[in-house]
Amino acid sequence: MTAKPYTLYGLKLSYFTGKLEAYLRAKGIAFQFVEMKMADFQRCARETGVAQMPQLLSPQGAWLTDTTTIIAHFEGQGAEPKLSSTTATGNFFSLLLEDAFDEWLWRPALYYRWAFEEDSRLMGRQIARTLLRDLPAPLWLRSFWITQRQKREYLKSDGVTRENGPAIERHYLSLLDMLEPAFTARPYLFGDRPCEADFGLFGSMFRHFSSDPTPAAIMRERAPNVMAWITRLWAATPDCLANYDRVTDPPSDLDPLLRCIGADYLPYLEANLEAVKNHVPRVRFESFGGHFEIPTSAYRAACWQGLCRKFAALSTAEQEAVSNRLGVEIKLSNISLELALSSPAKGRRVRNRHWK
Repeated sequence: MTAKPYTLYGLKLSYFTGKLEAYLRAKGIAFQFVEMKMADFQRCARETGVAQMPQLLSPQGAWLTDTTTIIAHFEGQGAEPKLSSTTATGNFFSLLLEDAFDEWLWRPALYYRWAFEEDSRLMGRQIARTLLRDLPAPLWLRSFWITQRQKREYLKSDGVTRENGPAIERHYLSLLDMLEPAFTARPYLFGDRPCEADFGLFGSMFRHFSSDPTPAAIMRERAPNVMAWITRLWAATPDCLANYDRVTDPPSDLDPLLRCIGADYLPYLEANLEAVKNHVPRVRFESFGGHFEIPTSAYRAACWQGLCRKFAALSTAEQEAVSNRLGVEIKLSNISLELALSSPAKGRRVRNRHWK
């Protein structure tokens, strides 16, 4: 790519910063890490027009935002090791899973971080002494403020209630049970090399589920091979991946996960898309037996339309194969909807993704 390093602005406890760090390491892209403080965060927002983390500055002075877009940018350059599928259907599944892991796991990851006292106290203090370190207030006050802010934003505003909390926990436990056989059988989700789906999964697994006290204790006991995959992907380098072939389609032991996404996540995406199209401010849906009501997301609607366009580009036989494995039909009419949305390539989010 370049002998000069990129500059990665983020936090060492951030969901999407961890995702991008792992990709850059596995790809062999040199970077220097800057742990953001508020002044850095505000500077990056001024430069890019997007208030989020991480943000990546190229050696030539160009800014890149949104981890999905950044990964696609580097994979499009064709440099080895190539970390994408060699088949059209495998590529679609990898990108669909990356999106699902980014967005579908968002609520469980934030729930475990902020709904449990030990976890919220620890992580609130860490944000206070890192991101908020340049604010003129004592550590205890910064910790109190950020903890209350996070609980308000990522529990109450994201539709988490006492009644649906058990459904969120079922989501996490079911996910571990679906992933454990796959990582018992092979190093990465699709085979001997990682792909976009691995990096999407890594964000929540590395910086939340395997790091925060409550979900980490569950993972150690319930899914040790998922824990081993986290370590393996963090240690991946171009040299250790070079001797292994690129992946193709997801193996059959991932079908329970694919069907779960088809039954649980895709109906939410359809409901959210319709809500955005009709300018409805909130969307209602069911997930793992729980009832939720949350703000509509223009970003997620745009991403879903992008995936529908990729699906439309598949052959009829390939579309049928994808639909069979998901257990649902993808509506091709979604690609024709004209929505007043910001482009996902610009990394814009409706949610305050910079706190992740």
